[in-house]
Amino acid sequence: MAITSAICTSFKVELLKGVHDFTASTGDTFNLALYAGATASLGATTTAYTTTGEVSGTGYVAKGQDLTNVTPVATGTTAVVDFADETFATATITASGCLIFNDTEAGDPAVAAISFGGAKTSTAGDFTIVFPSPTATGAIIRLA
Repeated sequence: MAITSAICTSFKVELLKGVHDFTASTGDTFNLALYAGATASLGATTTAYTTTGEVSGTGYVAKGQDLTNVTPVATGTTAVVDFADETFATATITASGCLIFNDTEAGDPAVAAISFGGAKTSTAGDFTIVFPSPTATGAIIRLA
């Protein structure tokens, strides 16, 4: 089993069908769930949130946490989506990656799988996901 970083293929199709709304405040709710690399299989073929391989521990609940999204913008000819950094406070967990998914839509459709490049641990401390700058070459989700 492994976690590979990818924008989920099903998400690309759902975008063209108008399934996802990233508008801040009035759009859909997107969550970030954490996963253990030894038991999770996430990547381009992931279609929805799954409990298989999801971490458990103090400071973490199933389905993770809601993300605070920023209304998409254009940077040159590239559209970008940004999220505020996400902190799981006072957590005791080990995770190798995460899944961003749409918690508003039926079936919790997957958006992006992200590998951390190895196991990351917090022990009674903050476990923080830092999103890259919302630039044409760095945004976590970008359409060029």
